[in-house]
Amino acid sequence: MTTPASIKRLKTDILILGAGGAGLFAALHAHQRAPELSITVAVKGLLGKCGCTRMVQGGYNVALAPGDSVERHFMDTIEGSKWLANQDLAWTLVSTAIERIHELENELGCFFDRNPDGTVHQKAFAGQTFDRTVHKGDLTGIEIINRLSEQVWRRGIGRLEEHRALALIRTPDGKALSGVLMIDVRSGEFVFVQARAVLLATGGGPTMYKYHTPSGDKSCDGLAMALAAGLPLRDMEMVQFHPTGLLAGAATRMTGTVLEEGLRGAGGHLLNGARDRFMHRYDPRGERATRDIVSRGIYAEMRAGRTTPNGGVYIQMSHLGVDQVRKQFKGMVERCANCGFDLAGGLVEVVPTAHYMMGGVVFEPDCRTALHGLFAAGEDTGGVHGANRLGGNGVANSTVFGGIAGDSMAQWLRERGEWQTPDESAIGAALRDALAPFGLPAGSLNPIREQLYECMWTDVGIMRDRAGLLRARETLADLSGRLARSGVPGGERAFHPTWHDWLNLRSLIAVSKVITEAALAREDSRGAHFREDFPQTGDLAGSAYTVVRQEDGVLRIDREPVRFTRVAPGQTLLKDAA
Repeated sequence: MTTPASIKRLKTDILILGAGGAGLFAALHAHQRAPELSITVAVKGLLGKCGCTRMVQGGYNVALAPGDSVERHFMDTIEGSKWLANQDLAWTLVSTAIERIHELENELGCFFDRNPDGTVHQKAFAGQTFDRTVHKGDLTGIEIINRLSEQVWRRGIGRLEEHRALALIRTPDGKALSGVLMIDVRSGEFVFVQARAVLLATGGGPTMYKYHTPSGDKSCDGLAMALAAGLPLRDMEMVQFHPTGLLAGAATRMTGTVLEEGLRGAGGHLLNGARDRFMHRYDPRGERATRDIVSRGIYAEMRAGRTTPNGGVYIQMSHLGVDQVRKQFKGMVERCANCGFDLAGGLVEVVPTAHYMMGGVVFEPDCRTALHGLFAAGEDTGGVHGANRLGGNGVANSTVFGGIAGDSMAQWLRERGEWQTPDESAIGAALRDALAPFGLPAGSLNPIREQLYECMWTDVGIMRDRAGLLRARETLADLSGRLARSGVPGGERAFHPTWHDWLNLRSLIAVSKVITEAALAREDSRGAHFREDFPQTGDLAGSAYTVVRQEDGVLRIDREPVRFTRVAPGQTLLKDAA
């Protein structure tokens, strides 16, 4: 058995977990604010080549154009959140997005699409009252992450690539964070990284659902670590399904890949299996309703049996002009063609696909959390989006709060950040937990994964009710027990995919339990959370959000009232009120 004394030990002033938009922006801002600090970015894969920011197709919401305003963007965000968002966080998002988009272009070198007069082109996205989504064709994420990665490399910021975070290690008295226990995937060696400040920016990634969009490295590790460390998580019942995930059949991993919202924003039609448009039966805005409404509309058609050959619905773009579609959505046209679909001129099968987690760690506007020394940003956090995230607000969230986190950590370290002594017993316990499957008879993990997919899709998915959620609670308890009894092949730990698959499932099941319990506790329907047994929205003025904590292995659910710090339901935000 590996002992704590045999662990490789490293030290860095700032440790950033995750190399998406939040993590890389934090690294750059911390370096700019305090270049004397040692900064290390740890990433499960390769920097610039993994994670979800790179996969962003649609774009970045920001109030730039005449006729738009920060106040208007704020109200769209709050109304989209069904009045559950933390209004101070939402205001920080929409107001700082303007600064951040100029930073992306003028300081980091991003090239976004332009109008003929030279102004930045902004396209339509659903759920918004103004066309404010900045983009680079339909490959916006690649443009952003490439430029961020280049700047991180140029500044010589430290990197721990192919390092997987396992546990947040507190001090012996439990009052502060001392560092993070990790696995070097390449060698199988355990690494403890002691840090004065840690940023949790691993991204969420609801890959516990049958149809999902995030990259394959995403397994909710950050949320699972935060839960195990006793941190409060809010809004965890709010899992966003993107309405249009590619449905290429069960035999390919391409199924679930997003066909971005700009298709519907540009005027794309959704057709059921009989090739009839149906969305106006569910919302007067039709295909341009918010993601939760469109997803439920599609799911209703699926349950009624009005489906395509693979069990979904169609998206049609040909009426907008084949050449125009090929020009405007080049990346998606090519991706669909690789799967045998003609997006520009034909019909493409789609299905709602688990896409984003609105819930996450409770954090402050300066990105501090309840644990001394731990900061959080991006999809690991909760409160910015409430019950529903507007398309285009995701990458804005990552870059806005990633930059704030970098500034905050640098300032915090100058004022009070100190080295903290790790709890060696906690390191030992985390080691034993991680190595547990090597001491058990090896078994197949695939049945556990497939049952998890089916359980979450059917019972904790787009439509929910008490019976299904209670059934999911039992199923998840059973899956957790089965995983604990399932071993992995021993021998060399370097690049051990089955071991990491086991660790992925452990995180996914733990977070799935939280989603299920939060969904059981919310007996109304808000945004992404729809209870068929409680279909009413409830009193907006009395809105409350769920908070989940794990204490001695048991989940505790609390409800906290939403504070309407800037605008209350029924009011309109005025410029002088902001």
